[in-house]
Amino acid sequence: MTYEGYTTFNVSLAQAVATITFDYPPVNIQGIPMLDDLNRLAEKLEKDRSVKVVVFQSAHPEIFVAHADTNFLKDMSTEAVSRDQVECLYLQDVLQRISMLPQATIAKVEGFARGGGHEFMLACDMRFAAKGKAKFMQMEVGMGILPCGGGASRMARQVGLGRALEIILSARDFDAEQAEAYGTINKALDADAIGPYVEELAIRIAQFPAESIEACKRTVYASVDLPIEDALKEEAYWLYQSMSKTPAQKRFQYADDNSAQNEMDNQRNWDQLVLDIQGVK
Repeated sequence: MTYEGYTTFNVSLAQAVATITFDYPPVNIQGIPMLDDLNRLAEKLEKDRSVKVVVFQSAHPEIFVAHADTNFLKDMSTEAVSRDQVECLYLQDVLQRISMLPQATIAKVEGFARGGGHEFMLACDMRFAAKGKAKFMQMEVGMGILPCGGGASRMARQVGLGRALEIILSARDFDAEQAEAYGTINKALDADAIGPYVEELAIRIAQFPAESIEACKRTVYASVDLPIEDALKEEAYWLYQSMSKTPAQKRFQYADDNSAQNEMDNQRNWDQLVLDIQGVK
């Protein structure tokens, strides 16, 4: 499967990792062209089991993804609608599609990610940011609206109610270290360390079966949305899905035949063993 013809980013493939590099001068604005590209990208990734991890980054030295394009926001209707008439926005639909990809998704943020750019980052599974370079903000309250690319809906799930309201209602910049403390990113890293860290993580994840990556992702997301009893059933459901499509049983048998689980040296070295056992197909 080829990933070509996008106008707002480039795609490179290596070791089951797709790296998406936003490159849409002058500022990587999040407009219809970018959303159309992301929608077409998602359509391909949903069918491509050879790609296990997707990393999003930027070619711009100061910007990850900028805010949503005011050109399509200013054309929105000013008429209030009832709840039974409301429909999701295109921005919401596209970012939700990115969130629900079967692959593990990682945002590598080395510049500004405000408004829609911040919401795009929140739609990814994991987020890492460069110290001294990354800046975040939800500015919508100051414009007279609210974060409407999933920001108001995802923020509290990520950081809790009080912190989410602080971020959204203050409409002020915060940096990578603050984002790590808030919980909007996984980790803040020095500018020269973020690339190697994300690359190592992506390649490690990409060595595992695509089906078990998806099963883990679906189950963790369900744990946020469902009552515990239903979440446990979802966990069991995805266990059977992964067991039916991966060499899990062969790997359990291999471990049993070699008494691997009873060896103290193995107990001390699971970090490496989990990679070594990928050779059992």
